[in-house]
Amino acid sequence: MHGVFANWRAALLYLLAWLMLGLLLAGMLASSGAAWGASVVFAVPLALVYAYATGFSSYYVCRAYPLDRRRPPAIAAGVAVTAACAAVLWCALGAAWDSLLAALAPAGYAPVASGPVLASMFGLGTILYGLMIAVNYLLIEAERVRLLDTQRLQMKLMAQDAELRMLRAQVDPHFLFNSLNSVSALTSIDPAAARAMTVQLAEFFRHTLGLRAGRKVTLERELQLVRHFVAIEQVRFGDRLRFEADVDPAAAPCLLPPMLLQPLVENAIKHGIGQMIGPGLVRIEAARAGSILRIRVENDVDPDDVAGGGGARGTGLGLVNVRQRLAADHGHEASAHWARRDGRFIVELALPAETANEPQTATDVEGA
Repeated sequence: MHGVFANWRAALLYLLAWLMLGLLLAGMLASSGAAWGASVVFAVPLALVYAYATGFSSYYVCRAYPLDRRRPPAIAAGVAVTAACAAVLWCALGAAWDSLLAALAPAGYAPVASGPVLASMFGLGTILYGLMIAVNYLLIEAERVRLLDTQRLQMKLMAQDAELRMLRAQVDPHFLFNSLNSVSALTSIDPAAARAMTVQLAEFFRHTLGLRAGRKVTLERELQLVRHFVAIEQVRFGDRLRFEADVDPAAAPCLLPPMLLQPLVENAIKHGIGQMIGPGLVRIEAARAGSILRIRVENDVDPDDVAGGGGARGTGLGLVNVRQRLAADHGHEASAHWARRDGRFIVELALPAETANEPQTATDVEGA
């Protein structure tokens, strides 16, 4: 079913409207001198029949004359001819119905389909058909917009899924190779450490494979993934890599896109701690300030390496991707900034504080 008959509720409301129109037409006939009963018996069935006929035919006329592919004069001519034909058929049906009623009840029915009445029906039928054309054009455009929105949503979900797959693929392949080499070396030196590293590696990939595009995770769960990642890297870097996380309890249940922090920590280790001779610290701070969740990821950098620590050599995809993901999810309500100062590389994120039991509200991220 299409148009006004797309579902039973719309069809019922449509027929009720035409029933009222039939009663109005009966009242007009009664006011002109016809008997009220005869007017109702004549007008109401005709209105319902015309409603059913115009509901279908006007929809297919709109399909035959689409607004975006036909010129306005052609559309106007096609609609006018169709409306006039429909009105003529309605008048002919009215005359036949009036004659049938007069034949079935010759003593109790006074014919009402006079010449002026049929002329009025022709004008009214033409106008009503034109209105139905306008209604169907609106319904078709609304359906087109809805389909476009659905397609846009599907494309967004596909893009999110592809983005998440890309993020998984962006986990440095050398990380896996180095981790496996470290496990191999530890098996003969420290079997217990090799087993612990294998467990951490399995937990890390179990968490990443369990993530789903379009479904946000809590900050607490994201930090679990980060801790698994750091624990694996600490086996390779030893005491050179230190990690701290200071998270406000109110910030832990806040939701954020999956694998948002892991690329930042990977950048910090690869381009910060990995370029240093001495030990270095990677630190994550998170706090909720009212309706804003603020996250800060910072790491020590080699003071002699001007481009290090996630700077020009490390900005690459990690930091830019984080900014783009926040913009896609929250628009201007979220931000991502990074800078190097005082011997540290700092990334600051600000996004709406949203939890599973709390709908997201529009906020103005001031100073973010």
